[in-house]
Amino acid sequence: MSGKEILGKALALKPEDRFMFIEGLLNSLDEPDRQIDEIWAEESEKRLKTHRAGILKGIPMEEIFRDK
Repeated sequence: MSGKEILGKALALKPEDRFMFIEGLLNSLDEPDRQIDEIWAEESEKRLKTHRAGILKGIPMEEIFRDK
């Protein structure tokens, strides 16, 4: 099967399946660094805690994607 055929089949997948397909391809190109993943996980937890505590305020999605 050619790359063009594979791409056509991939584009016909449901969005969540396309995401898994892309993630698998990207992971095959670059091995994840577990130390960096742990650092990002810790940072994400800190940000979530500060948001839930009302220290960090979110920005509405509509504001972020509003045309300028």
